[in-house]
Amino acid sequence: MSPTPERNFQVFDPKQEVAVLDRRLPHWSQAGTVCFITFRTSDSIPRPVLEAWLADRWRFLRQHGIDPMSDDWGGRLQQLAQSVQAEFHSTFSNRWHDSLDECHGECVLRRIEPSDIVASSLRHFDGDRYELTDFVVMPNHVHILAAFSDNDAMLAQCESWKHFTATQINRKLQRKGRFWQQDGFDHLVRSNDQFEFLRDYIASNPQRAKLGRDEFQHFSKDLKN
Repeated sequence: MSPTPERNFQVFDPKQEVAVLDRRLPHWSQAGTVCFITFRTSDSIPRPVLEAWLADRWRFLRQHGIDPMSDDWGGRLQQLAQSVQAEFHSTFSNRWHDSLDECHGECVLRRIEPSDIVASSLRHFDGDRYELTDFVVMPNHVHILAAFSDNDAMLAQCESWKHFTATQINRKLQRKGRFWQQDGFDHLVRSNDQFEFLRDYIASNPQRAKLGRDEFQHFSKDLKN
């Protein structure tokens, strides 16, 4: 998938520069490459579920000679065999997203007004700051497919989305406090097939979570024209 006037993004190119920022989750970014992003509300995963997930992830990393508390654990993981990396991402990414689809927490985004705030914010700078292809606003999390112009833009835009929408939603609900969990999940799309798989994943997310038609918002851009 190469950039064109109609499709101004690409899949991951190992020959191009890539930036890796290690936080509690590692964040990879590459200019122009479409990225699958997830961020969630602060109450979306119950503490016992999160602690069990972290304990199992730490156990996996230690079994492969990686200190999960080190700042560079993400980079160390990338040095392991591809089969080990695939097992790690399949096990822990799938489990993470399955937990989100159980719709824990208050699920504020099930309501139309807070959901509209998020959907409008995601669309607002499409074609300017980023190229947006798909998103779904779920009751307690959001999935996005988008490409960004440079390596720093993805995290900066995610922080902007979260800050703006949290402020607006808290104002609407007449409350204060953290709305979004600090760290999100992001993954650079590796192939055309994966891109199409993730588009389908986003579109079918409400069905997997057994949501009614008014309990989510889905957007998908027509890329055929």
